[in-house]
Amino acid sequence: MKTLRDVSIGDTAKVVKLHGEGAVRRRIMDMGVTKGAEVYIRKLAPLGDPIEVTVRGYELSIRKADAEFIEVE
Repeated sequence: MKTLRDVSIGDTAKVVKLHGEGAVRRRIMDMGVTKGAEVYIRKLAPLGDPIEVTVRGYELSIRKADAEFIEVE
């Protein structure tokens, strides 16, 4: 299983499934990261966390811990 955390900077990935449950899953979905969404990895913060991505036309910062719940292809 490949997660959003594993995608390299400058690559685009398609969301296949969201793992996790409860508030974490709901928060990720509220940010626009849903099944079928294209996610472009823009850059990584200087200390490695969070990851800055572009999804549905806007920039979003996601913690690596949350990125592990997002399965991509």
